[in-house]
Amino acid sequence: MKLRYKSSRSTISLVLIIAIVLGFAIDLYKIQIRDNEYYAKQNNTVDTYTVPIEAARGEIVDRNGNSLVTNRQGNSIILNAVYFPSAKDNKRRNEIIYNLIKLFESNDEEFAQNLPLEYDKSGNIRFKRDGQNIEQDIETMKSADMLNLQHYATAQNCYDAVMEKYEIEGYDKITALKIGNIRYELTRLLFSYENPVTIADDVSNETVAKIKEDKNTYLGADVQVVAYREYVDGSIAPHILGTVRKINAEEYEEKKDDGYNITDQIGESGIEQAMESALKGTPGELTITVDKDGNITEEVTKKPIQGNTVVLTIDRDLQVIAQNKLKEVCDKVDSLSSAGAVVVEDCNNGEILAAASYPTYNLNDYYDKYDQLSKNSRNPLWSRFALGTYAPGSTFKPVTAAAALEAGTINSDTTYVCEGTKEFFGQPFKCLHGNAHGTENVRLALKDSCNMFFYNTALDTGIDKIDEYATAFGLGQKTGIEIAESSGILSSPDNRENAGGIWRIGDTMLTAIGMSDNLFTPLQLANYCSTLANGGTRYEVHLVKSVIEASSGIVNDKNKNAVDTMDLSQNTLDNIYQGMRMVATSGGPSLIYDQLSTNVACKTGTSEVIVNGVKRNNGFLITYAPYEKPEIAISSVVELAGSGSETAEMTAEIIKYWYQNNTDAKNNQKTGILL
Repeated sequence: MKLRYKSSRSTISLVLIIAIVLGFAIDLYKIQIRDNEYYAKQNNTVDTYTVPIEAARGEIVDRNGNSLVTNRQGNSIILNAVYFPSAKDNKRRNEIIYNLIKLFESNDEEFAQNLPLEYDKSGNIRFKRDGQNIEQDIETMKSADMLNLQHYATAQNCYDAVMEKYEIEGYDKITALKIGNIRYELTRLLFSYENPVTIADDVSNETVAKIKEDKNTYLGADVQVVAYREYVDGSIAPHILGTVRKINAEEYEEKKDDGYNITDQIGESGIEQAMESALKGTPGELTITVDKDGNITEEVTKKPIQGNTVVLTIDRDLQVIAQNKLKEVCDKVDSLSSAGAVVVEDCNNGEILAAASYPTYNLNDYYDKYDQLSKNSRNPLWSRFALGTYAPGSTFKPVTAAAALEAGTINSDTTYVCEGTKEFFGQPFKCLHGNAHGTENVRLALKDSCNMFFYNTALDTGIDKIDEYATAFGLGQKTGIEIAESSGILSSPDNRENAGGIWRIGDTMLTAIGMSDNLFTPLQLANYCSTLANGGTRYEVHLVKSVIEASSGIVNDKNKNAVDTMDLSQNTLDNIYQGMRMVATSGGPSLIYDQLSTNVACKTGTSEVIVNGVKRNNGFLITYAPYEKPEIAISSVVELAGSGSETAEMTAEIIKYWYQNNTDAKNNQKTGILL
């Protein structure tokens, strides 16, 4: 019995042994035969990554080809994930970043510090207080994609989360925060093999050389040649040209399908923003290959293409004159408080030849001095010619005249007697300065800026007809210019009621002289003057003359689009033209305009403002030239100027330059034919 039992146990053991051996044999077979191809592939794996190469933005030039915005070559420092330690090795990552920070600081380089945390003077951590979008930055930092904190998390909570997330330890608190900044930047900008992140811009040659010499100390850091925006003169037309900035993560997600990379710059304001699609270049590609032995090769597989050249309508030299004269006039009025704007428009196509705002700023200082500029009480960043709205005063009176003449409520011979003051509906209404002008027709009323004439005209004509013509002239609505602009307000019963107010008959009278709710931009006033000067065709205002394609050199011209055409009779035009001509020859601006070799026509205006409890006047002037065959229209406003005549000196210099330097314009100067 024992023998039989023993024999059975041996048999079972043998079977198990055979089964195990057979299993090993099968596995060996699979490895050696069946899966040989798979493992061969694994042993010869080659990793390939595609990294974008930034394309230079297109240049911006004036109408004569003079450069306004170009590019210069510089170096930025990027971190490349292909070479950088893995995300699991926080200690080594922090060490390399610490080395980079020491290098940057030794050479006075600026580096990424977009983490919205800082130490106060007492050494306590707090949220940053300055910055263009600081509230949004703080919200982003706390978001689920970043630190994943509640919205009520304190600055200390955020700091602690940064230290924990990136395992930053063994450094003093100042250094730790600097390291945290760069670690945060990598996360914020989606750091990956395909997406290197810039941590320092426009660095010195000394920094470049050190990084290239010591690859191990700065492992993963690389030098990237970058095209930086350069301004031939940063003071010229900053409100027109605008600014650029680095694309943020949210924008990148929206725009990546349009060819944008996380390292790209985008237009932030002005022409840079308006013409983003034209100015943006086409990025290239760098292919990085890592073979099975860890050898790395790089090859440019797609060359970047620079963006297109945008040709503006402005004349650089005329722009400089406009800016300088505007500053001169504003400083003469009140160097501490006055501000203003001036716009020069081609009457026959809507091109803006110059547009200036004062106070102003320099594009070369914008990025370094943004906080200072944004807090300046005089708002130098504010484009007064496009965004500023003003009660136009008597510059509106030609609108009232046109409406009344076309409606037939007045004609060339219609007169009203101005006694200086008159009571309407139980309320006293005064003429300009309380002057009694006597018997006035429409031409004399424009010359003398007689309120009484236009009060009576408004009562006979009605607000609906006045608003109809004001609308046709483009007042109280956007001009269509490419950059940001205000729509303003056209004084009307509907607008008043929509704002919760009540329209009264006195408002009709005040509207007729450019008061009541009327608020227009200098751009609108220039466009209105152009429309009047050319006989009634209102063109879309524009700053872009053409776009030159970088790849082909093809020039795509901007079409001159007529927005509206008014069927103004020659009688209406003659009455208004003659009245405006008399302002230039015998009104307030005549002392200045008589010195010109070009005949002009104009209309002055004032509007009352309260400054520190004191009544002051803003001064306005609309002018077109030549009187006989209008080519350019100019609107100007100087805050606290007292009268529009005080801006005539500036307008005269603009006209003088234009007809001294524009060959075609010279032929249309003074002919001796006046009224």
